[in-house]
Formats: sequence, structure tokens, C-alpha cells
Amino acid sequence: MLPTDKKFTGSIPEFYDTYLVPLIFTDCAEDLAQRVSARTPASVLEIAAGSGVVPRALAPLLPPETRYVVTDLNPAMLDHAKHCQDAPNGIEWLQADALDLPFDADSFDVAHCQHGVMFFPDRISGFQQIHRVLKPGGTFIFNVWDTIAENEFANVVTEVAATFFPQDPPQFLARTPHGYSDRDQIKSDLQAAGFAEIELETRSGISAAPSARHPAIAYCQGTPLRGEIESRDAGRLSDITDQAARVIADRFGDGPVQGKIQSHVVTATAAV
Repeated sequence: MLPTDKKFTGSIPEFYDTYLVPLIFTDCAEDLAQRVSARTPASVLEIAAGSGVVPRALAPLLPPETRYVVTDLNPAMLDHAKHCQDAPNGIEWLQADALDLPFDADSFDVAHCQHGVMFFPDRISGFQQIHRVLKPGGTFIFNVWDTIAENEFANVVTEVAATFFPQDPPQFLARTPHGYSDRDQIKSDLQAAGFAEIELETRSGISAAPSARHPAIAYCQGTPLRGEIESRDAGRLSDITDQAARVIADRFGDGPVQGKIQSHVVTATAAV
């Protein structure tokens, strides 16, 4: 992962929430919210909340007395999430680094993370921090994307961007969001951090959009892929977005489009 892979700044949070969330995150967020709420936790910690799609799904499912702390490293994303959350709610919003969580040990019943652990610079250290703040026997629930080959729109956009910069292809999507999919590696990292009873479930689904241009904008302008493109040639962002839309239309239809998405859902128990 490169330092720029974590830069969700400028207009990216708005494009992310408008285009990418309904395209790939809403279904996963609702699934994660159901898994967390089913454990009837008294205290919940969310890590790497992004634009807040999980809090919008989870907060209504939790009793008012539940402590729900939502964190993200990126102030712009956290501000966007807070602004979009229905009020009133009892959520505590806090900028926090997953590798240095500002909480006492044994503070939470459940921790969860929606497609965020891939951005940890040191995943074992991040998992150790989460294990530390969980109560003994507490639960960590998170999801990660499977390989980019199993996620069709992301794969198409990456292929298209590479044709514009063949000597230095932008690889953000393959490198980071889809770069932590090995089930054995995930289990090994969690075990090294002290977790036990690790369960992994692979979920396949359909990514639907009203037009081919929607996923093209989502990935090209709603993720740090935008920064990768602009760092090479800012004038090509529109060209790449347009070409990605054309290729998606050629492969998936000129009109509403659907493509495969696939992720792993991981449930790990903190050692007692």
C-alpha cells in the first residue's frame, strides 16, 4: 500500500457516497449491521467508518443505551459521515488511527470494520489494537474484498486505466481494496494478534447501477484511483472515466448494468 491510498480528500468523499456506496457497499453494510446487532452488544466500536454507510444501517438497530463509537483516520470522511447520519443519535464520533486506538483495554463488546483493514499499514498491529480494546471473549467482525478478478467493474476500470499509462499503470484498486483476500493469510494475521475461533464466509453478490457511467465515475473519481490518475496526467481523468463507461457498456449492456462482486466476511473472537 502507498501513502496516497488513504487520501480520501477533496471531492472524493462526495463521489464515494453518491456513486460507490450504492454500487458496492450498501448490501455489505446491511449484512454487517445485522451481524453486529444480533450479538446485542452493550458497546460497539467501528473502525475506518469511511462515509458512514454502516452507522446509517446499524444505529437504528441498536438500543438507545448502547454505546456506539465511530472512528476514521480521515477527517473529511468522518465529517461527511457525521453530516449524513440521522439525528438524534447517540453516536460518539472520533478521529482515530486503527494502529493506535485511544481507548482503554477491555472497553468494547464488539468491534467492526467495513472494508477497511486492507488500508492498515501493519495489519497485525491493527488487529492487536482491536484485540486489546475488546473485552475478553469480545467479537471482531469485518469484511474484505476478494481478488479484483472476482469484482467485475473494479477489474474493468483498472484494465482501462492501464491502457492510458502502460509504462506505469495505476494499480490502487488491485493493490489495496482487493489486495488482502488470501483466507489463510487473514487467519494467520488474526491468530498472531491473539484472536481465536476465526470464521470466514465468502459472499458473492451483484453490483447494480443505472448506467455504465455510474461505476466508471464511482471508481475513477470516488476512490484514491483519482489521485493516481491525476498524478500521472490530470487532464486524462475525464478521458479515462469516459472510456471506462464505454467498455462497461460494451461488456454489460447499454442501460442499467450488473456485475459480480465478492467479499469475505470474517468473525473472530478475542481470547479470554
